[in-house]
Amino acid sequence: MESRKLPDDNSGEEAHLGKSLVIKGDVSGSEDLYLDGQVDGTIDLNGNRLTIGPNGRVKANLSARSAVIHGKLEGNIKATDRVDLKQSAVVTGDIITQRIAIDEGAYFKGGVDISRGAYPHAATEMKPEAKSAAAIAGPGASPAGKGTRPASSAALDPRK
Repeated sequence: MESRKLPDDNSGEEAHLGKSLVIKGDVSGSEDLYLDGQVDGTIDLNGNRLTIGPNGRVKANLSARSAVIHGKLEGNIKATDRVDLKQSAVVTGDIITQRIAIDEGAYFKGGVDISRGAYPHAATEMKPEAKSAAAIAGPGASPAGKGTRPASSAALDPRK
């Protein structure tokens, strides 16, 4: 069984949605959330942390201070601080954040917009030109494309 770290603010307040729960609609709140169930809609946790557990199945655009993804997410992520895609993550959608970490074995298909400042009013949809930087990290590939599968030099060289 995997242990989770306490929320970054050490307040100890974290809501839990178990794997048998199904929510269709909007989820919002002012505390950290551990989600291991299914959500179809939107998730708005501005200023707080969202963790999608290994059983989590989310079809939603989400907004949070930070997001840690272990399960499946179809939708865009807007995080003012950090996004972590863990080894078991399957993410399809665009990401806007200041920092990102993609573990080896995670699957990601979409665009990434790394911002230096917070994005409190950024649109959920990313600009089409940002999507040209789409990256895919799959089994056997590392986030930098230095895994066991060869990466295209044209995709890695920003000058081309």
